[in-house]
Amino acid sequence: MHTPANILTIAGSDSGGGAGIQADLKTIMALGGYGMSVITALTAQNGLGVTGIHAPDADFVRLQLRTVLEGFSVKAAKTGMLFSAPIIRAVADELRNRDFPLVVDPVSVSQSGSRLLQEDAVTALVEEMLPGCDLLTPNRPEAEMLTGMSISSLEDAEAAGQKLLAMGARAVLIKGGHMESSIVVTDCLCVPGEQPKHLPQAKVETENNHGTGCTLSAAIATGLGRGLPLQVAVTRAQEFLNLALRKSYAPGKGCGPVNHAADLNIK
Repeated sequence: MHTPANILTIAGSDSGGGAGIQADLKTIMALGGYGMSVITALTAQNGLGVTGIHAPDADFVRLQLRTVLEGFSVKAAKTGMLFSAPIIRAVADELRNRDFPLVVDPVSVSQSGSRLLQEDAVTALVEEMLPGCDLLTPNRPEAEMLTGMSISSLEDAEAAGQKLLAMGARAVLIKGGHMESSIVVTDCLCVPGEQPKHLPQAKVETENNHGTGCTLSAAIATGLGRGLPLQVAVTRAQEFLNLALRKSYAPGKGCGPVNHAADLNIK
């Protein structure tokens, strides 16, 4: 019997089930991994927005992470919503000597516009999580926040990617979902010593796009944990997300999630 790769997500909980830990675990399972979680924050949210955030003490986040690492052979991990500087420092400290790839999704604002990263946490994110991460996956606003640059074209995205590489990330994927385009969404993959690669996917017109960033980063981490090369892991994750968007729906009020079960043969 094939044993799935152990994939760890370190992120916030979405009570509406569409993003965060819930989206990550659904993605990991759909792509053949075994999902584990370290919860950095509890959010009260649905398809209409976030109504509250409660974060555990940083020491308890550290304990969750240390316990998982002691009990499982982790093949890859991803981070999502980290919320505060103390939590970021605790997570970074425990991951410093890891022997598996780490995908950092620098979540700062929810799809509905609610802030998911405290102001003083940005510096900690830059100083503690970016250096040495195997892949950083910012969207346009997040890349602008981290670099201080204005991004309005693929050329701008390339320049921002190079700046983020200089800040210590081993690879950067700047997502194109916030770029103006009527036909395609093009992500920009930047790796040291290589020309930036433009990775397009057909644009999907849907309002049910909650959890897209979480889903993509979890899918990439799962691919890396299963031994795929970086660019292959990225393109397969893009394909998974594109299908999930095409088959998305709204289970409740407001913005619905992507459909993580889109490629499963459910009777």
